[in-house]
Amino acid sequence: MPKKPLSVRITTMDAELEFSFKPSTTGKMLFDQVVRTIGLREVWFFGLQFVDNKGFTTWLALDKKVLAQLGSKYKDTLQFKFRARFYPEDVGEEIIQDITLRMFYLQVKDSILSDEVYCPPDAAVLLSSYAVQVKYGDYVPEYHKPGFLANDRLLPQRVLDQHKLTREQWEEKITTWHKEHKGMMREDAMMEYMKLAQDTEMYGINYFDIENKKGTKLTLGIDALGINVYERDDKLTPKIGFPWSEIRNITFHNRKFVIKPVDKKSPDFVFTAPHVRINKTILALCMGNHDIFVKRRKADSIELQQMKIQAREEKLAKQMAREKLEREICLREEAEKRQQQFEERLQLMNQDMEKRQRELLEAQETIRKLEEQLRELQEAKEELENKQGELHIMMNRLEQAKELEAEEKAKLEEEIRAKRDEVERIQLVVNEKDEETRRLQAEVEEAQKKQQEASSALTMRKMSSSSSSSSEDEKEEKPANWTDALENTRTVHKMEAAQQQSTYNGDMYHDFERAETADARSLSRKSSSSSGKSASSHQLQEVNLKPEQVDIKEPVQDTAAVRRMKLLEEVKLSLAAERKTGLETTLDRIYKKNISEGKTKYKTLREVRKGNTKRRVDQFENL
Repeated sequence: MPKKPLSVRITTMDAELEFSFKPSTTGKMLFDQVVRTIGLREVWFFGLQFVDNKGFTTWLALDKKVLAQLGSKYKDTLQFKFRARFYPEDVGEEIIQDITLRMFYLQVKDSILSDEVYCPPDAAVLLSSYAVQVKYGDYVPEYHKPGFLANDRLLPQRVLDQHKLTREQWEEKITTWHKEHKGMMREDAMMEYMKLAQDTEMYGINYFDIENKKGTKLTLGIDALGINVYERDDKLTPKIGFPWSEIRNITFHNRKFVIKPVDKKSPDFVFTAPHVRINKTILALCMGNHDIFVKRRKADSIELQQMKIQAREEKLAKQMAREKLEREICLREEAEKRQQQFEERLQLMNQDMEKRQRELLEAQETIRKLEEQLRELQEAKEELENKQGELHIMMNRLEQAKELEAEEKAKLEEEIRAKRDEVERIQLVVNEKDEETRRLQAEVEEAQKKQQEASSALTMRKMSSSSSSSSEDEKEEKPANWTDALENTRTVHKMEAAQQQSTYNGDMYHDFERAETADARSLSRKSSSSSGKSASSHQLQEVNLKPEQVDIKEPVQDTAAVRRMKLLEEVKLSLAAERKTGLETTLDRIYKKNISEGKTKYKTLREVRKGNTKRRVDQFENL
């Protein structure tokens, strides 16, 4: 009766996958199913990690059955982690696929935030700004309002504890640097994150506690460039280094591990690990890193060349789609800006027209008042003429009545004076009316002028209304272009997914996997012929390299690198005043001392590899 299938849960950095598999399934079959599901082709960097029945974290061997590696006790649902096992020497040169970049980015970010990899505060803040760019894209004030980072894990707890800033102040600082990354694609932001992270001293290193022959407690570090030895409490500053090109054979027996140098005059590099299973892990890491080290320095295989060509084409297609989308966005923004300006001008014209209309009404009211004033003036003039006539008659009577009695004469003179006073009063009124008339005539002329201007404004409004209809037509055409651009972008992403799926096949792996499987089989044969299961040996491939191929080189200082360093200095200056005193960790003090002495990661690695192999082995024994 066949055994029932088992369930397995694979945890990647951003997802969980569940599969069922048969008891006869090998590690390679399970690994193939995982990478096929997530669309990964750069498989030589990754592996499946699990905790064995002794509590040690180890890696699933590809050439053995899965159940055979788990022991007799295992749960109904097996648990594995899909993680990066080996790291590139230079992420900018080696990582090809976006999915590979994302897997490295998520794993390295998690290591930095959990403080497994030491990162100084200034670098941690700048890294967090790149992480915000990856997650949220360009900073947009309308959407990214204060508090939008409230639920994000931004910095290591060590950095938060060492500064006086509140959560809101940290968000403000990180947002300041986030704004500097405007226009940067998410993939480019992940690459910038990785380029900055790879300059930290603990990036990409697997550490193991060891002892030399004297029993001195030390730490072994294995990375893409070779093997380094550290003091137990200082994982930032290696004391001795051995590049992979100097190592020809690695072997262990129980807890004792032996590394044979290429230089046969040099003694063996011997150390002791706490447990034989740790030695097995060290051996596997040394074999894998050495193989990748050699292959990096050889011509690319045809498959790798095809992958790089495809990646360049996909990147170019994405770039073209993005540029097209940006052009469409720019055109739309310009059209909206022109529309807004037109609406503002139209609003101003309407306000001006309303003002002119008010002035026109005021002018009409002034004209009405003037007409009334003219009528009153005419009446006053007629009254004046009447009074002047009466005065003239009375003057005549006065002449005729010179002989009248004095009393009548006095009475008549009094009447004449009264009439003269009344005439003078009426004359004053007429003069005032005359003056008022002239003033009103001036106001009428001004009102007529304003009436003409208001008529002109009404004519312009009618013309603007006709032009606004054409602007509306233009505005209606833009969304279509916008939609087309978005549709083109979605089409590009669909094409990428289709290309990734169509280019995958069962034999897509780099020669590294076949070499690893062959090495593992050879290792099994050697193990079976040795005195016990706790012994193993591995002859490394000979490496004939030029000195410049082995030299420790700093990453290329291109424009982006110079900009990163400039931003790093600005972040460092902004944090200087906020630092608390007395909360430095041991690694903080070591890092600060190294910087004050002018030591960098790459300078230190070059320094610890100087001299011949024999001198460095002797130095290790004397630690």
